[in-house]
Amino acid sequence: MLPAPAPEVAPAAAHPATALHSPAHPSPAPLDEAGPLHGRVWRGSSLGTALAPTLPSGFTALDAELPGGGWPLHAVTELLAPQAGVLEWRLLAPALRGWWAAQALPAATPGRRLRTSGPAPRALLLVNPPHTPHLPGLQALGLPPQALIWASTATPAEALWAAEQAIKSRVALLAWLPDARPEQLRRLQVHALGSDAPTFLVRPERAGQQSSAAPLRVAVRPGDDWGLDVHLLKRRGPMHEGWLQLPALPAAVAPLLTAAKRKPRPTPVPLPAPFPTPASPPTERADALARPVLQA
Repeated sequence: MLPAPAPEVAPAAAHPATALHSPAHPSPAPLDEAGPLHGRVWRGSSLGTALAPTLPSGFTALDAELPGGGWPLHAVTELLAPQAGVLEWRLLAPALRGWWAAQALPAATPGRRLRTSGPAPRALLLVNPPHTPHLPGLQALGLPPQALIWASTATPAEALWAAEQAIKSRVALLAWLPDARPEQLRRLQVHALGSDAPTFLVRPERAGQQSSAAPLRVAVRPGDDWGLDVHLLKRRGPMHEGWLQLPALPAAVAPLLTAAKRKPRPTPVPLPAPFPTPASPPTERADALARPVLQA
């Protein structure tokens, strides 16, 4: 008995590529058109523009380099500094000041009664700051002391737990986590996706060699004339080249400084080492046995 003939296969020309985009299977819209992915897809050669809101940093030059024009609100931001507790306040004070100003009650308008009571502004939780917060100094920066909460923990695990609870509560967070591991940062980043409050983690410079799930990583160091030098180690967009010089002299400190105090002292140039003076050869004392023998 002969085997049944194999079924004929239609040639490829009978199924043109256009058949895949029939009305039953419409072709996908281009990435740059409006759609569910609009704002979530960015090219590596341009800054990302996400749908999530951002918080202006208060520095025009820095906002021009940040995706969305400010600090992200639905993400974790890492600040890498050579010394904790020195530079982060001057860098973040303008943004935090604007954060609380945006929560203020609206101004009175004609024909409308102004509310005299309302929800209290959301707080800023400080987790393990390296120094005791100086409330008068923070108030001089424009930060309301009544909205600051200080949490001092005994172990790194407790610090991570406090940071996670703050993110879940949708309050602003400034945490010093020098020993956080990559998987712990990833957990905080996942929780930050559901919070519209700024989240900043201060870590040492050496942490820049580690991987991190934070979409924005910023290195900051002291600059000239009380300024700050800022470099974006990681962002949604092209690699950032060079350093930004940001003027960060507090307004309350400016009247107290003279022109000489504002500028850093020049580094003294070491003097060349003098030529060593050749040492004179040691004088050998004649031994008693080396004396000439007197002839009788």
